[in-house]
Amino acid sequence: MTRYLISFNDGAMDHIPDEDFPDVGKASHAVVQEAVNAGVWVFGAGLQRQRASVVATDGTVTDGPYPETKEVIGGFMVVDVASREEALTWAAKTAVACRCAQEVRQLMPDPETDAMLRQADRR
Repeated sequence: MTRYLISFNDGAMDHIPDEDFPDVGKASHAVVQEAVNAGVWVFGAGLQRQRASVVATDGTVTDGPYPETKEVIGGFMVVDVASREEALTWAAKTAVACRCAQEVRQLMPDPETDAMLRQADRR
């Protein structure tokens, strides 16, 4: 199985009238429940509309994202699926529910972290 990040940009849902947000929330939660039931859901959330803080290697904190950044993430979900095609299917379901386009990116595998998590689950 491979993990994929499915995300949308901050502001991607600005076209949705306020009175439609309860329906959007219900539809998006239905996709989450479907992903949980299918055993592919890892984690996801919407992000508060705010500027990020950037912490440098020396501990210095500055406002972010970088000034040249035009788009920031507004929400995301991580699914663990067998193929990119399956990730694209989940992204399509999410796009319909959230009424906005979704970006799909494969996460790099990290067997060492996976081993740490399995060890922690045994405790």
